[in-house]
Amino acid sequence: MKKEFVVIGLGRFGGSIVKELIDLEADVMAIDISPERVDEYAPIATQAVVADTTDESVLRSLGIRNFEHVIVAIGENIQSSILTTLMLKEIGVPKITVKAQNDYHAKVLQKIGADNVVHPERDMGIRIANNMVSNNILDYLELSDEYSIAEIKASDKLVGFTLIDLDIRAKYGVNIVAIKRGKQILVSPQAIEKIQLEDILIVIGSDKDIHSFEKKALH
Repeated sequence: MKKEFVVIGLGRFGGSIVKELIDLEADVMAIDISPERVDEYAPIATQAVVADTTDESVLRSLGIRNFEHVIVAIGENIQSSILTTLMLKEIGVPKITVKAQNDYHAKVLQKIGADNVVHPERDMGIRIANNMVSNNILDYLELSDEYSIAEIKASDKLVGFTLIDLDIRAKYGVNIVAIKRGKQILVSPQAIEKIQLEDILIVIGSDKDIHSFEKKALH
């Protein structure tokens, strides 16, 4: 069976989610209060609807509670985002993911029961900043306030050494969970695996330890 989603708010963030879910062969109901945006996504989404999602009766009439996951991607209107999330909780939607505009908005969403709160602008800012600060850090994904996953290009200093030689976990407190080697991905690489030129190390650890590893081991 295809997975079924509802995406509320068809701005850049919500629209990109609709397109990606459709590409992944999911069923998607796309909702926005703007007829122009709904018209734009009508040819893409499984179903596209103009609706005010702060109205509980409207949500019920659309059968939203029958969908397994609703994404609230409403842009600037924080009040509508909060009210929509409340209404979705009221009617018993199993899983709700909501885009937060700022930390205050996120705290309110968490208090009213959002299952997952995302900060796309903040997260993208963090990734871009880390990429700009270091030529070795290719990508950066926050797991929490203190822990992240990073893709780091192996420097010449590491090439030819095995993971056991480098003893990165003991020295720097980070774990290499995978190695990207061209089109190949080595998941949970063995201790005897030698680092090769152009390898990309996927490491997990605290932000402090990742940056320490990047500065001390790669320069």
